[in-house]
Amino acid sequence: MSKTKSIAKIPDEIIINKIIVLRDKKVMIDRDLAELYGVTTKRLNEQVKRNLKRFPDDFMFQITKEEKGELILQFEHLNGLKFSPVLPYVFTEYGAVMLASVLNSEKAIEVIPIPFIF
Repeated sequence: MSKTKSIAKIPDEIIINKIIVLRDKKVMIDRDLAELYGVTTKRLNEQVKRNLKRFPDDFMFQITKEEKGELILQFEHLNGLKFSPVLPYVFTEYGAVMLASVLNSEKAIEVIPIPFIF
């Protein structure tokens, strides 16, 4: 009997609903990517810091306090950020793909990052 490995398939709607436009770039916030890849946000950001040379400015950037406030107002799923003293990072499509390569989780390995709708 052959064993088949199931590839995780995340519905496009879930990903599309987490894409935001910030500084004229389509990005996803670190906590949303961490959830998709099956790791904690802390673990995701640790891996980014360990591999910082792999994440140039066009792959990721940290949002400002003002941008954080706007995101909390515009996106209900980000309400939890209002109590966090940390300014989150956001990742472009290229950053999301690079994250999948540096994270060592089964889900990150299985999930093929779906390109952002450009």
